[in-house]
Amino acid sequence: MEDVIFQYDGSFPGFLCCVFDSYAHKEFPIAFYSDEECVSLYPVRVVVTRRDHSQRVYDSLQRLSPPALKVLRRAWLTCLEDKELRLYAFIRKLYDQGPGFMRSKADDVYYPIACALRHLGGELEKLRGFVRFSDYNGILGGEIEPKNRVLPLLANHFCSRMAGESFFLYDRAHRELLLYTKGQRRIVPVESLTLELPGSEELQYRALWQEFFRTVSIRERTNPRCQNSFLPKRYRGVMTEFLPVDYEGLNRPAAAGDLPAPGAPAGISAPGTPPGSGPSAPGSAP
Repeated sequence: MEDVIFQYDGSFPGFLCCVFDSYAHKEFPIAFYSDEECVSLYPVRVVVTRRDHSQRVYDSLQRLSPPALKVLRRAWLTCLEDKELRLYAFIRKLYDQGPGFMRSKADDVYYPIACALRHLGGELEKLRGFVRFSDYNGILGGEIEPKNRVLPLLANHFCSRMAGESFFLYDRAHRELLLYTKGQRRIVPVESLTLELPGSEELQYRALWQEFFRTVSIRERTNPRCQNSFLPKRYRGVMTEFLPVDYEGLNRPAAAGDLPAPGAPAGISAPGTPPGSGPSAPGSAP
């Protein structure tokens, strides 16, 4: 059988169309590329996204195993390496053997997907507590830089928790923007987003919270290792309490040199937080 590469639009419906074409043409791809990535010496099949084809695959998976379909939908949002190939192998095994193999986390096909889902769940749980919003002329706005594409999963949490607010949340890593106002929400692709500088009142509250934690901290009880476990440094570049009070580049993460020494993780008291850091400020929390 000739090796072939599938080129598609990079969407989940497009991937399901790849599965449809694979069985329709009896071709089993060795790689998947989105439209802008495909440069190869192997034969390339261009897969056109068609709603009827993707729906047929979706419905067949739903009939076969609703839990397996849920795994696929969530796994699509992960940063799993060779994601399409692994999910394609998962679907083929599902069609061939049924969902029984999912009972074993040691299965060679299911194991990497289960690990990716666990990583997704951990990042999602952290971001529910670590997302910070600032006031932009009456509209709340925040930014995140996740490894996984968590914005669709975070949407339910923040839209229900902040139902009376108008807000946006920008995913810098995946260039997506969640917009919410008056009960309506939408996730749109955004190539780049430049936020205006925070107002004087916002900066004043940041300074007050940092001064508060400097005042109540007990230096002798500082535990940076514990703090780093609960609040990894990669989350701190867009967290309000780790930004300098005179921060003038809100459209970029704080540089490593700008960050204060490790502070207390959100929701966990750490009296030994050194000056310039500390647990999250309720006034900055979602």
